[in-house]
Amino acid sequence: MTRSTPRLPPLSPDYAAALEGFPPLKLSAEVLADARPLMAGDDNPVLPSDVTWRDVIVAGQPIPGGERTGALTLRLYERTDQQGDDAPRPAMLWIHGGGYVMGSYRNDADLIGPLVAETGVVVAAIEYSLAPESPYPTALEECYGALNWLRSDDAGLSVDPDRIGIAGLSAGGGLCAALAILARDRGEIPISFVVLDSPMLDDRRVTVSSRHEEIPLWTPESNVFGWASYLGDLSGRDDVPATAAPARCTDLGGLPPTLISVGAVDGFRDEDIDYATRLSQAGVPCELHVYPGAPHGYRIFGATAVTEQSRTDIVRFVARQIA
Repeated sequence: MTRSTPRLPPLSPDYAAALEGFPPLKLSAEVLADARPLMAGDDNPVLPSDVTWRDVIVAGQPIPGGERTGALTLRLYERTDQQGDDAPRPAMLWIHGGGYVMGSYRNDADLIGPLVAETGVVVAAIEYSLAPESPYPTALEECYGALNWLRSDDAGLSVDPDRIGIAGLSAGGGLCAALAILARDRGEIPISFVVLDSPMLDDRRVTVSSRHEEIPLWTPESNVFGWASYLGDLSGRDDVPATAAPARCTDLGGLPPTLISVGAVDGFRDEDIDYATRLSQAGVPCELHVYPGAPHGYRIFGATAVTEQSRTDIVRFVARQIA
């Protein structure tokens, strides 16, 4: 019997219509500078009326080996009725997406705002260094430094050190998964929970979904470029560490409770499902959502049934973890 050729599930009508005039992104060194402004973010985010934000610049944070990160820029989101309140509050470090080569801490306010409003969590979104100018492990160590700063509560946010989670989208999800592994292995900073939205986890391009040439938005070409940029001299090697490409981790035991969500028409679908499966097999509480008809980057098309469901799933998960 001849095996049928794997095919992508259909896009939902919402996304099929939106993508008709939306060319696939094929990143390369030649077009990166022109592409970056597309994900520069907004300094005038639309937020719920009871959520406010401010930017802070944090001095370099210590990392193992006696070194320090450079100065860190973070955007803090908090609920207005909690400002000045000394009661311990849960907090989250937020890591934006962009294939490791684009994006900004200004992104994702459409998701962060409702999350802060509905749960009361304080969110710190980090502006990490991008590849290829800053390959692995620069961004990861910056995220670790930001997590250390958040836990130390130098900003006087009344952060509860026992209720700090991390969240990331796409490449930010990859950094988030790597940060959870790094924090577990170093044993210095406990992480309470992890949110991975369409995470970019595997540099090897070995799954069926990662090889589909007709994947919309984040194409196989862009994926290869993003990973090569981030891994630098490690690119293409067999010894890429799990803290660079979390799908390579062979021991997922002891990681925090994790939510993973991904679209069914996303090149990351199979690696994300596999990661969720292996987390569960390692005894890690894991919640997995696969959204039918949704491509990678489904949030950029505004309010759809999928974006609303995803937002609800994330808010409910975080609310349970901080209760």
